[in-house]
Amino acid sequence: MSKTKVLIAMSGGVDSSVAALLMKNKGYEVIGIFMKNWSDTKNELGECSWKDERRMAIKICAQLEIPLLTIDSEKEYRKEVIEKMFKEYRKGVTPNPDIDCNKKIKFPILLKIAKKIHADYLVTGHYARIKGTKDKVNPGRFSIDGSPLSTPPLKSIPKWAGGEQVCETNLQNSQRAELRIRGSKQKNKKMKYELLRGKDESKDQSYFLYTLKQEELKHLLFPIGDYTKKQIREIAKENNLSNYDKKSTVGICFVGKVNLKNFLKKKIKPKKGKILSPDGEIIGEHDGVYYYTIGQRLGMRYGFEVNKSNDDKKFMKRWYVAKKDVKKNILIAAPEGHPLNYRKEIVLKNAHWIDNDFFLKLKNNSGGAGGRERVNTKKVLARIRQVGELLPAKIYFGKKTKVVIEKSITGVSEGQAIVLYSGKKVLGGGEIRFK
Repeated sequence: MSKTKVLIAMSGGVDSSVAALLMKNKGYEVIGIFMKNWSDTKNELGECSWKDERRMAIKICAQLEIPLLTIDSEKEYRKEVIEKMFKEYRKGVTPNPDIDCNKKIKFPILLKIAKKIHADYLVTGHYARIKGTKDKVNPGRFSIDGSPLSTPPLKSIPKWAGGEQVCETNLQNSQRAELRIRGSKQKNKKMKYELLRGKDESKDQSYFLYTLKQEELKHLLFPIGDYTKKQIREIAKENNLSNYDKKSTVGICFVGKVNLKNFLKKKIKPKKGKILSPDGEIIGEHDGVYYYTIGQRLGMRYGFEVNKSNDDKKFMKRWYVAKKDVKKNILIAAPEGHPLNYRKEIVLKNAHWIDNDFFLKLKNNSGGAGGRERVNTKKVLARIRQVGELLPAKIYFGKKTKVVIEKSITGVSEGQAIVLYSGKKVLGGGEIRFK
């Protein structure tokens, strides 16, 4: 029996490296692929940073004895992610380039290549899980929910997975079961797939994956979703992977950590404007509303200052950006605790649902008699940042899809994503708008 072939996205980091290790040691035919998407970021020697990452990916793949492909998708990345980011900032909203990268670059391009080389699945090192809703077959340790397979055969790899003891499963049987689950042998059954948060809540990446479609989930595996970051590093160290202690990447997807204001200034010129208090009083000056986001703190270290010559005690508090008027180039700031800093109701723009039937069922039941709108609601958990607090909320399906959070919160910015959960399951999400 031929091995199941998988294409795995290799970034040079420890997560994708361990994902490749797990797949290789379970008997899959593993092919690595490195994406070159950004060449402007430089290392200390002035060399493109992506070259460092690729060298590490080559080193890991050589150690695992798997081939590595390299693709250059920088043109697509600049157009679909970076140019869109500048465009949104000019409108005064704060986009999430990491979500756009997954939606428009990483998954579409890599799934297309996987299909071209006849790979059964695309594998990534995301801390998330996938589950088949009609899964009645136990396929072994690499189940459809993305949990690890039975302990890899190398003695140095710890014999645990998610804290549960498991039994070894015959490789061929597990592969056949997995293929059945993925739908290749499901007769008269329509498989659906759920996206779940990863076991390690502090590293969960489901927030960035809410735009995945059913057809994409069908061909994806997230093998480290049932592990913690600590466990991943332990596996890497015990198997002598040289990046076991490599720092996790931060900042913009593929771009890395940058001074966002300076990055935006490359395309958006400064334009001085007024900072107003909630009462309309001029309290300072800024250099462009585009550079600042709702909830951002004011102060010299943040690029602007509030005039505190007033003896009012409120000026002794921390002040934050509460509203932006892009047309008038005005920032409205409010002191800590002011009602203007809080928001409870959010409108979803470009909403996406993992299970579209869920949305349609509620949407179709939202029409009112006599032309009146009847709104359907569902209780959910909402998240406005990657590992931010899971907030009790309700979805209102009417003429507009709205999310009303149980308790008002600060730092809600238009353009960012709000992702909705039912327990561990991702329902979907959308871009935040205020009206």
